[in-house]
Amino acid sequence: MIKVLVADDEPLIRAGIRMILTSADDIDVVAEAANGREATELARAQRVDVVLLDIQMPVMDGLTALAELRRAAPDARVLILTTFGDQQNVLRALSEGSAGFLLKDSAPAELMGAVRAAAAGDAYLSPGATRHVVDSLASGRSTRRAEQARRRRLETLSGRELEVLALLGEGLSNADAGQRIHMSEATVKTYVSRILAKLNCENRVQAALLARDAGLGN
Repeated sequence: MIKVLVADDEPLIRAGIRMILTSADDIDVVAEAANGREATELARAQRVDVVLLDIQMPVMDGLTALAELRRAAPDARVLILTTFGDQQNVLRALSEGSAGFLLKDSAPAELMGAVRAAAAGDAYLSPGATRHVVDSLASGRSTRRAEQARRRRLETLSGRELEVLALLGEGLSNADAGQRIHMSEATVKTYVSRILAKLNCENRVQAALLARDAGLGN
């Protein structure tokens, strides 16, 4: 059973997430918090596998709580709950060790899938939000940055790896990328892990930005 802590200052949001997640046989919402401080205290008091963490909360915001959670519950995986307008906070959260991000208006199946992926040790980046973040940041990046990205060792990637990297640049999930190039989701996941290691990227967003800077993808 995957034990989940939901941290959001809006009771209706928490209730909706609880209703969705507890409908699954393998997920249980064991605690709820209305701010970051409560979240860290609850995570310290009981074992949780996944924390769904809102960024904009009173008392202690989600980004501050993320750092506290990394110390209080190092084994818990933290998924950031976000909106389309929160790109900079998303990137900061990813750089500080979150397991990914999920849009608050995601479909129930995506919410459950994200929790399962995080619990399994995988990163989860909402496909729609990934493309939005990448497009927003890429539009403001300098020519020097683009040149630096192109100089990174893309030549170390195989043709197939470059193809998968281009799909990351489009913000596709592993499943969607697999359908595009007729490859299983598990195989795409293996390619993504290999790409991240070769390019020294910490997560899919960094790889996607690199792909866009290098002119890969649509």
